[in-house]
Amino acid sequence: MGLLREVLLLPLAPVRGVVWVAEQVRDEAERQWSDPAVIQAELAEIDAMREMGTIDDAEADAREEELVQRLLSASAQQDQSLEVWEEGSDG
Repeated sequence: MGLLREVLLLPLAPVRGVVWVAEQVRDEAERQWSDPAVIQAELAEIDAMREMGTIDDAEADAREEELVQRLLSASAQQDQSLEVWEEGSDG
């Protein structure tokens, strides 16, 4: 039965492949978006731009606030994932 199912679903293989690639891209984008090292590098870049006069203090403050919120959100998600993992390993 499994072989018949695979033969019937074979025309959908390219679609499943595209979906898998899209999921991988999304996962990597989320990982980079919430990576503390990336966020800290962006904060350093904003600080350098402020010192060079490329951006004003108000814009720098707004960008920094956004990055700090991303960092806090990433930290909360990591804590939540750790709690779920710990609950699963207790069983």
